[in-house]
Formats: sequence, C-alpha cells, structure tokens
Amino acid sequence: MKRYVLLVFIAAIAASCRPTKKIGVALAKKDTTQVAVPAPTGREDTIAFIRRTLDGVKARHIDFHTFTAKINVDYKDATNKNQNLNVNVRMYKDSAIWISATGFMGIEGMRALITKDSVKILNKLDKVYTARSMSYLQDVTDMPLDLPTMQNLLVGNPIFFDSVSSYAHSSGVLTLQSVGTWFKHLLALGDDDGNIMRSKIDDVDPSSNRTADITYGEYQEKGGVKFATKRQIILSEAKKLSVKMDFRQFAFNEEISFPFSIPKNYKRQ
Repeated sequence: MKRYVLLVFIAAIAASCRPTKKIGVALAKKDTTQVAVPAPTGREDTIAFIRRTLDGVKARHIDFHTFTAKINVDYKDATNKNQNLNVNVRMYKDSAIWISATGFMGIEGMRALITKDSVKILNKLDKVYTARSMSYLQDVTDMPLDLPTMQNLLVGNPIFFDSVSSYAHSSGVLTLQSVGTWFKHLLALGDDDGNIMRSKIDDVDPSSNRTADITYGEYQEKGGVKFATKRQIILSEAKKLSVKMDFRQFAFNEEISFPFSIPKNYKRQ
C-alpha cells in the first residue's frame, strides 16, 4: 500500500525521453489536444506576450501556511488492477507533509511523515516502521525531488517550470514550453481564466523512457484561491500507471497537527 500512496505524490514529476519537437506539434501523436503556433507580429510583441503570461501564472501561484485535504485516490496499474484509497493530507509549508491512507473497510494501512530531511513510514498492516533520508525519494524517482516540490504538486502549482522557450495559442488553450536542466515541460492554460488544464513533463535525457501527464479540472474557489479538485496522473515508462485524485475536502491556513507515534512492537527497517 505504501508504494501506491507514495506514487500518487511522485508520479507527476516522472519524465520521459520523447524527442524534443516544436511546441505546435508536441502533443499531436499521443495526445488529443492540437495546438498551432500563431505568427507573431514582432519579436517585441512576442516577448511582451510571454512576459504577461508568466506574470499571470505567478499571480495564480497558490501560497499557503498550512494545507489539509481529504482525497479519494483510484490507482490502476499496467494489469488494470484497481486500488482505491482514502488519503488524508496535512502540510505545513516548507516544513512537513503528513499522510494517512485507509483502504478496505476504513482500515488505516499507512501513515507517513515527510520533512526536509527525512521520510518516515508506518506500515500498519505489517507493523513495520521505515525511516529514510529525503534521498530515499530522490533515489526512487531518480530526480531532484524535495519537500517544496512535493507540496507544490499537491496544491496544484506548476513544478519544474522556470522560463518559456516557446508558446502556442489555439482554440482557447495557451500552451507554454519550458526546457530546463532536467525536464521539458508543456503547460496548458485556459485562455479565458488562466487555470492550469494540463501539465506534461518529459525528461531531457534521451536515455530515459518516462513521461508524466497531469490533467486538472473542476476548479473551486475558496478564500480567493482557485483549486483543482479533480486530477488525473498518467505515468508511462515500461508500463502505464494511472492515478485519479478526487479532493473531497480541502482547506488552507487552519491549525493542524502531525500525529506520528511508533508502537514498540513494530519492526524497524
């Protein structure tokens, strides 16, 4: 169970080796969205447009002190075997992520506490306690994963997206491409509201074979924050994995606690 739950929070930052293409056709073969690059009226107009768009993305960045959520998670592996979990998440910005997952008959199977430096997991079904450094997640994902990145992923902020190398604008969708040291990122925004519709992250390393495709929907506004309550993560490598996340409840900046005690009869790994 712990493998499935951790996958929910790391799948979206996995990567692939698909060759870099022009942004106008990058989604054409595997994806349903078709975009076309409009002819810019001039270099200065293009630069100004990209700058305004980036300013809009930054303005919609979700800032928080604390965050809580109750999430229904459906996980499907390459054999089409389904797992359904109810996941409770609590976060303190730049400090900790607390996770509790319950499965069949409401039995809690896993509890985890992730901080800047450590990953601690209680496997309540097998009565096992695991403690690792943050490098454990970095080794599992083979990427520069840290606590702020995981927190941004959970609240719906773009990750690994720093600058824009090109863009496309068609049929009410604005698609931006960012190419960094580690990743290529295609970010699709709604033209009318600027909400993130899709995030597709690929590895720039051609020796890898991973891709992550995240879609966002059913935005709700609470306290001036627009939050995507429906998300789907499709992770493809040698096999295809699908994770659906339905945020049944969410709240910002409330008082929270991180209950995490280690029973004496648990085996330590």
